[in-house]
Amino acid sequence: MLFQVYGNQAGWQLLGWIMVFICLIIANEIARRSKIGGLFFFVVLPVVLTIYFAVIYICAGQGQSWALHNQTYVHMNSWFHYAKLYAATFGCIGFMILKYHWGHLGKAYWFKCFPFVIVAINIFIAVGSDFESAIRGMNALQTTGSQWWLSSEGVWLYGGWWNVLNGIAGIINVFCMTGWWGIYSSKNEEDMLWPDMTWLFILAYDVWNFEYTYNNLPTHSWYCGVALLLAPTFAAAFWNMGGWIQNRANTLAIWCMFAQVIPEFQDSSKFAVLPVLYKNGVMNPSVHPGSADPHMMGIIAVLSLAINVVVFAIIWKRAKAMDINPYTHEVFIGTKDYEEAMVRAQK
Repeated sequence: MLFQVYGNQAGWQLLGWIMVFICLIIANEIARRSKIGGLFFFVVLPVVLTIYFAVIYICAGQGQSWALHNQTYVHMNSWFHYAKLYAATFGCIGFMILKYHWGHLGKAYWFKCFPFVIVAINIFIAVGSDFESAIRGMNALQTTGSQWWLSSEGVWLYGGWWNVLNGIAGIINVFCMTGWWGIYSSKNEEDMLWPDMTWLFILAYDVWNFEYTYNNLPTHSWYCGVALLLAPTFAAAFWNMGGWIQNRANTLAIWCMFAQVIPEFQDSSKFAVLPVLYKNGVMNPSVHPGSADPHMMGIIAVLSLAINVVVFAIIWKRAKAMDINPYTHEVFIGTKDYEEAMVRAQK
């Protein structure tokens, strides 16, 4: 069992997950199917929210009570959340430039490697956060005798070797992205396609990223670790073949904006869910946890590393057989995923 079930709240937890999953799919469809939808979600909305965030921090610096008690200021103030939000949004804009062939960038061959670069940046942001948690957990163990450490957002995290293992898996995952210049626009220009990003990479990424959220965003992982990962994978499997990375970027940016503004949805409402790490079933920033159950964190970390190593080995085995560089050439030509995506691509 990964998460805890709270008696009569179990129905609300399931309902919350279903709502997030469906809303992410719908929002992604709006963003990907029209230029207006994409510009609203990834240009207009981020600009408005940036102004909102700036006002909050300016007013908090002046000691204004409304800002000091604002949910965004109190619960979503870590470097990671802002880095992730803007990196994901920047990725979405770049993907729109590629699929619509906007300007010189949209037509430039060299810019086709942008998806690799921005995804790698996003992964390394998470890897850095994983390593940070491991270091803080070890420091806490030396000073307090416990691996619990309190984040700037008032969440007790339990840092350990699982963070290190998953951080290594994340680094390997970066090099499981192949065919960096094999980027296409779909014939109807609704999607940016990366055909060489097949189910093997998606599996390796999803397991690694779930473990990241389970380790470092435990109070949010029911949503950002399960619903947020399954929504783009579901769409890519059934109707948007080859468009997984675009689905992922869109849903990630949209979720980050929602979570940044309304963190209480996942933190303190009837929809909130805790993982089994919190053995006592509570997470109170003012009370140091007395016990922990990190077994699942360790198990998934081992699984994450193993899957990424296997996928990396498969890539290089295929590359060697084809006598190609897997990063400058596509290695999954002839596979079902690749061919289904290429049917949709402009050539």
